[in-house]
Amino acid sequence: MQQRLHKVNKIYALQLATIFVGFIIFGFSENIKGPAIPRIQFDFMLNESQLGTLLSLNALGYLLACSFTGFLTRLWGIKVVTVAAFALMILSGGLIYVSHSYPMFSSSYFLMYIGNGMLEIALAILGARIFVRNTGTMMNLSHGFYGLSSTVAPLIATGLMSVSVFGHMLDWRGMYFVVLSMSIVPIIFALSAKFPGDDLPQEERTPLKTLMRDPVLWFMVLILTFGVVSELAVGGWLVNFLEKAYAWDTVSASSMLSAFFLCFALARLLLGPATDRMGFTLSLILFSGFSAVCTFAAILGGEGLAFLFAASGIGIAMIYPTVMAFIAKRYPNGSDTAITFTVTMMGLGSVIGNYLIGIITEVVKNLYGSGTETGLRYGLQAGYGFIGLCAAVCAGFSFVLYRFLKRRKELI
Repeated sequence: MQQRLHKVNKIYALQLATIFVGFIIFGFSENIKGPAIPRIQFDFMLNESQLGTLLSLNALGYLLACSFTGFLTRLWGIKVVTVAAFALMILSGGLIYVSHSYPMFSSSYFLMYIGNGMLEIALAILGARIFVRNTGTMMNLSHGFYGLSSTVAPLIATGLMSVSVFGHMLDWRGMYFVVLSMSIVPIIFALSAKFPGDDLPQEERTPLKTLMRDPVLWFMVLILTFGVVSELAVGGWLVNFLEKAYAWDTVSASSMLSAFFLCFALARLLLGPATDRMGFTLSLILFSGFSAVCTFAAILGGEGLAFLFAASGIGIAMIYPTVMAFIAKRYPNGSDTAITFTVTMMGLGSVIGNYLIGIITEVVKNLYGSGTETGLRYGLQAGYGFIGLCAAVCAGFSFVLYRFLKRRKELI
């Protein structure tokens, strides 16, 4: 009995290591782009609209990966898919390093986001299968590791870009290669672990058609879409905003982005139990509403209230893991399918969201004078204001869902 218990504990430890380290790598790959984007923009001479288009196309790669990862999981098993996702990220890092033309760079970046999309689904499915108790707490804890790596990602990126190896500066290309190569660590854990759920008979799985008839799943799609657009857009636009609107240097702007992710990580690590106690839907209302208020106050209050950009991370951090916990509890035999569908639809929203931020910024900038400091500042404020609007809409849909579930006595 003791030997069997030791074996079970070892398997669970490897499962946790795969998920936790996986989220650390995921956080790095998603959020090292903040300090790199101004340099990418300069090297390839992109305006804000073209930059928004680049990020949208990458979100499209993320969307494509989300759409087929669920199928690959049923075909190959979650272990193979997880390893493949990490391997694809290592490959994309190598291709980014050797890319010196815009077509090759955009293709390599696109490939990285396919790896990210596969990893997003794989880690969400693993969490839904493994965290059967205290689901909200464990989902937020695992996603907290994403927040921890995201906290230091901008500073690590800034530091690595200035490192010289054999007389050659890494710059942003070398930085991407070094960071993405770290994916070898979770590959080792995944290859050593066993994961549950692949042996579940097909007839016991809830089909997609049944899930799509549930209006609650569509609310989850809307809530997750607007919440994640608000979350991910910060990593791509905050450093750019602070450098151009307030003339902050790269280190200061990157530090503010790191502060955002510190708030983000601490919220997930410490506030997870609150979602289990308050209920998932009420938590979504309160946390997304808090993020919206902080973002709007930071924009309207000017440079003096810029710290509220960081504080908004406390609220927006809770959206994704809370939605995953909700899905795992509501659809115990269909969580794989529900997660794949929800995240795929969310990816479509991310494509549109990043594109709109770039367009709004460019339109307002031109309206107030594209070559003036005032026009640039108003354009950036308007574009970033859309991030706050997404958080507010997320809170609105969460409130409607709360009323809907309360009437049907189905609150979780």
